[in-house]
Amino acid sequence: MDTEGTHDARNTRSDQVPRPAAPQDVPPRPSAPPRFAAPAPAAGRAPGSGTSARAGDAPQSPFMAWLSAPRVLSGPGIWAFEHKPRPKEEPRDIAVPQLIAGAVISFLCAWLIWSLLMNDYLGPYWKWPREVMLPDAWKTGNANIISSFVYMALVLGAIVIVFGRVGRWPTLFRRLLAPPANRVWDRLPAWLAPKDPASLPGGQLIARAAVTLLLVWFLWQWCIDQTTDSSLLMLQLENLTPVSGQAASYFYYATSYSLIDLGVLLAVFSRFACLPELRCRYGPPSRRAGSEARKSAGSTARVLPVDQAEWTALRTAGAPAAADRLAHEARSGLMNDVDHARISRAWQSVRAQPGRLQAFVDSVQEHGAAACLHPSGARDLTTRTARHDLLTSQVRIGTASEDARNPYERRGTGCALEPDVLGTSLLAVGPPGSGKTTRLVRPLVETLCLQALAGRAAVVSLGTAASAPASEDAFDAVIRIGHPDAECDLDLYGGTTDPDEAAGMLAEALVGDVAATLPGGDVRRAATVLGQLLGPFRVAHGRFPGVAELRELLDGSREAMAGLRATLDAAGENGALRELDARERQAERPGDAGVLLADRIALLDRPAFAGFFDPTGRSRQVSLRALDHPLRVRIDLPERGHTEASRILARLVLAQFTECAVARSDRSVFACLVLDDASHVITQEALRGLQRLRSANAGAVLTLRSLDDVPEPLRGALLGAVGCRMAFAGVTTWDGARFAEVWGKAWVETRDVTDRQIVSDEPFTKLMHSIRRLVTGKNVTAKAVTVRTVERERWSASDLANSVPPGHAVLSVTSVAGEHAPPVLVDLRS
Repeated sequence: MDTEGTHDARNTRSDQVPRPAAPQDVPPRPSAPPRFAAPAPAAGRAPGSGTSARAGDAPQSPFMAWLSAPRVLSGPGIWAFEHKPRPKEEPRDIAVPQLIAGAVISFLCAWLIWSLLMNDYLGPYWKWPREVMLPDAWKTGNANIISSFVYMALVLGAIVIVFGRVGRWPTLFRRLLAPPANRVWDRLPAWLAPKDPASLPGGQLIARAAVTLLLVWFLWQWCIDQTTDSSLLMLQLENLTPVSGQAASYFYYATSYSLIDLGVLLAVFSRFACLPELRCRYGPPSRRAGSEARKSAGSTARVLPVDQAEWTALRTAGAPAAADRLAHEARSGLMNDVDHARISRAWQSVRAQPGRLQAFVDSVQEHGAAACLHPSGARDLTTRTARHDLLTSQVRIGTASEDARNPYERRGTGCALEPDVLGTSLLAVGPPGSGKTTRLVRPLVETLCLQALAGRAAVVSLGTAASAPASEDAFDAVIRIGHPDAECDLDLYGGTTDPDEAAGMLAEALVGDVAATLPGGDVRRAATVLGQLLGPFRVAHGRFPGVAELRELLDGSREAMAGLRATLDAAGENGALRELDARERQAERPGDAGVLLADRIALLDRPAFAGFFDPTGRSRQVSLRALDHPLRVRIDLPERGHTEASRILARLVLAQFTECAVARSDRSVFACLVLDDASHVITQEALRGLQRLRSANAGAVLTLRSLDDVPEPLRGALLGAVGCRMAFAGVTTWDGARFAEVWGKAWVETRDVTDRQIVSDEPFTKLMHSIRRLVTGKNVTAKAVTVRTVERERWSASDLANSVPPGHAVLSVTSVAGEHAPPVLVDLRS
């Protein structure tokens, strides 16, 4: 069936998808997701994990563990997989001595008030609510004893809650008692103290809780049994309770101690029973939602709803058999993350065109998880070097550092990139060796190739063979320009049949870097010159000229011009003849652009490029007109000896990409160009093209060694045209100043502390100051603290040049919807 290009022809000519560089005869059926694809969740579970209950006691497959992990969407650039939102403001920790003093004082106050109440020093007024609400029949006998106990328990509980909050008892417990308890817990064996309760099967979890609660019950009964005389008795009433002879007093103390015993036992053994995990997994949905809401309190994050391999939409559409087949393969480990993303993408196309439903159902029932395959037949990449989450289309590139300049809510969180932010284009600047290729370009190309296999993206990777971001088998077509064994060729004219459009793209590639020095300050005259030759040549031969033929025409070769004129005369193409006449007249004028174009096209007319850019159809050419299909293309530029030719080709690919991405009729596939080393590639027209990509569901990733590789008038415009900016360690102060200017300023709170010498005229005070100065060697001073809110640069030029550690970068992102994220220092090694 037709599912957004995933079943189209594999021919690379014109606007069709090319065949893979290394096609597979039989698509493999992986038994588990590859490395980094489906890491087991460390903590927490996705909401609505009904699959575990339905699956019984069988452990989850790695794919199901990856699918059921919670994903919290907190904003652009944040890794959503198992993300735990943090508060926006940094909590101010209270010193431990202050906590202990406050807890002791509040405890003494609570004890004093309770003692005053019990000994009637405050009068009987506190008992009036009970006297008013209690019926007269309950004021005698056992009912009176029980009701008075309940009322006093409520009063005591209110006192404990109030003074516990005032004295910060929970905080003191977390700061002092929880760490050693956790260390003891970690040293216990796993069968006794499970370190990851979320990974336990449902049946084992329930059985563990039942056995533990039964043990608590027996211990409690043993502790409160008065007939036993054991040294393990936790609270012995004979030793702690004075003999009063009153039945009510004995009932109060006995019941109190029994409840205290039960509370202590439950507090000790609740962790062994995994009660929090049991409540989270099988509790009411409202409580689970409330727990997630409390975790993300103070944050705008939302949990991404995930269908737990139930394929509810298929069942609702009347395809339960297909849904059952997919659910079975997902739980049995025969499906991976790429399969899930690809089938979900195909289902989206079916929902857009319901006529494809039957073909989709037939494909799923026949092939299962291998349905709707990519034209290459691949279901995954052979190797992965980064962590990917295809549910959110994210790739993790690092972790936000615990740096004071980072917002507190971003410290320690994962940093990721996705099509939603790449659609605004990304510019990365850093010196050689800073990690642009290994830590940014490689993960991005890898995730885009995975999304292409899922039918969601088309990627064009442009660079040198030495810095190839992925192996050849990760691409459908590999174009090695200048390599004698190359199997694919690049279409010099971008697959267009319009001479003016082809002339504009080619002129941008040839003379775009010197457009400011041309008459008019742009490439329009150069495009006109090329159009005057390309149009007549196509009319005469039905195709555009090759590099050697175009060079002869630009040089004004008499034989080439005469042959073209004769062909046009024979065909009676008077319009094309007029264009040719105009070109001959303009060639005689001084300062004609044809001379410069001829010099530039000569750089491509070299023996190393013989056989390339052949428009006759004898070679297997790849056209960027196929960007509306999930295409994976790698273009290797010539490395040594052809520097200027490589720059021309880079400008050509960038011009063709911006033109073809915008001209697509189907923009459902995200198209991305990854240009490793965009030195001398950025032009005025390229900036205009980058700005148009945002609305076309496309983007570009550009890397630079320095902003000096961009013309001075275009540096500010380049930083303004892209929505994502990345400054690696080692940038110069001049480059840092540009980034600091575009990132702007923010309001910060500053504290200025000044010391003022204390001068006193009183004899005793002067004597004490003299003694203190003699002991400390310093004058007696008083500190004055001034708190102000000032506007300062988020990152100064000096900080970017000198304070970014190796292996780090400062990253800011903007989504296509306009949501901004402040610049964050990212550790790219974690």
